Formats: sequence, structure tokens, C-alpha cells
Amino acid sequence: MQLLPSPPATTVDDDASRLADWLSQHRRVFVLTGAGCSTASGIPGYRGDDGRWTRPPPVTWQGFTGDPAIYRRYWARSHVGWPRFDRARPNEAHHALAALDDGGLLSVLVTQNVDGLHQRAGSRRVIDLHGRLDAVVCLGCGDRLSRASLQARLLSLNPCWSPGPAASAPDGDADIDEEAEQDFVPPQCMRCGGLLKPDVVFFGENVPRARYGATLDAFERADAMVVAGSSLMVYSGFRFARMAHERGLPLAILNRGITRADGLAGLRLDGDLGGTLATAVRRLHLHDRLEVTAPDDQRGAR
Repeated sequence: MQLLPSPPATTVDDDASRLADWLSQHRRVFVLTGAGCSTASGIPGYRGDDGRWTRPPPVTWQGFTGDPAIYRRYWARSHVGWPRFDRARPNEAHHALAALDDGGLLSVLVTQNVDGLHQRAGSRRVIDLHGRLDAVVCLGCGDRLSRASLQARLLSLNPCWSPGPAASAPDGDADIDEEAEQDFVPPQCMRCGGLLKPDVVFFGENVPRARYGATLDAFERADAMVVAGSSLMVYSGFRFARMAHERGLPLAILNRGITRADGLAGLRLDGDLGGTLATAVRRLHLHDRLEVTAPDDQRGAR
């Protein structure tokens, strides 16, 4: 599909006014969010404003399960990146969407993110389309454990290990010295010795059938769709925008930079996501539910 250029920039007030007017016409809005919702919380995204990769693509299901070196690399980098990911706090966009949920305007909030920040902001009707990073599952016996408890085990397996210079990367990952990866001891299931995997959908892996079915059911009950903070380059999200267009469902897109569905949207806003959502919520008189996250809370421990 041909990607269209982004519309000219407008002010937050202008965008919020247009969004509030649009939302006021609907009562069961299907919301789909992506990485752009969490970048203000300190979680980097994979793509730039032009929709292209700004870093190497993430680990694939095939590589993670079939190559011991990739398995070791993933857990070495996750071990370094997890603490900062775990400290992330909901930002203005998360709180604004929680206010829309509390105000009864949403049929469901479907997120492609794996950080759980929508729930922490207070959203109740949430489907984690790609899973959650704070849970880990054994691919052998199905045993489950928290990512926080696994972090303690990784420390005990690698008491003297050093990653060298490190930089934050998307979804709890980190960029570290490649030589340091070779000395990292990855985890195995304590029950059966199997591979441990974060409970998220990797590239090359399908969204679980039951989760997709629940998402589709919510979509069928909606009278409009909003995309917030996603370029929709991943098909699991884009297909809902395409379905909305095919069924004549009003579609609004709020995203910094181009998206795969720009030509399908009736309302297209390119600007500050959190500010636009928060101001629109106030204009809809839902501000009693809106919280503003203080800087100290952004830095606090979970």
C-alpha cells in the first residue's frame, strides 16, 4: 500500500477540538494503541516518523526457539533492559485514554504494547494484543512465573557478569557489548529444563486465537475506531483499520508521522499525542478522571 505524506502540523488546541468533536458523535469507540503511547514514559519505539525501522528488527520466534545464541542474546539484553522498563510510569496519553474508558465512551482498548501501562493508568477494558512482558512462560511444560522473579534468578546465574556499555532499547531490551553476550548464562525452566519465553507475541508468531477472537468481538460492537500512537506497519493492528474502512466505520488516527492507513482515515491528526488526548478529554468534561503524572512518579520504583 502506498504511504501518504503526513498532513501539515497543527496546534494541540486545534487537534484536540477536532478530536473532541469527533468523539462526541460516538458511544462505543474501539481504540488501538501502539508504541507512540509509551515513548513519553521512556520506552523507545522501533520506528521513526517515516514508519521505517530506526534499529534492527526484534528477535523472531524462529530465532528465539531455534538458535541457542539468539536465546542467550535475548536474555542477556533483557536482563539489562528490564529494570528501566519496570520503572516506567503511565503518561498523559495513558491517563487520558483511561478517562475515556471511565466515561463510558470506549467499547475496548486494544494495545499492541506489552508494558501494561494502560491498566496501571486505570483502563479496565484492555486487550493486550501482543501479550505482556511482565510474565514469563515455559515452552516445555507451560509453567508461568513473573518477570520480576526471573530477574532475581538471572542475577544469581550471572553474579559477576558485566554487559559493558549499555543503552535502552524498545520493549525492555538493551543494546550491549556483543562479546559480553557470549558469557551470559540464560535461564531454563526449573521444573522441566525447557526454554523460557516472555509472554509476548514475537515477530513470526501469531496472536493467540482466543485473544484475536475477543478483539474481533469488541470490534463488531463498536461504532467507530481510533488509532493512537501506531504506524500500523504490523499487520495484526493494520487489519482492524482496514476492516473499519471496509465496513464504513468512522476511523480517526492520531500518530506522529505517517501510518499505513493514512488514506483510510476520516480524521487524521499528526501532533503531540498526550497533549491532544488530554485536552480533548477536558473538552468532553471527563477531566475528573484525568490524572497528570508528576515527574517524581515517572522515576519511582514499581
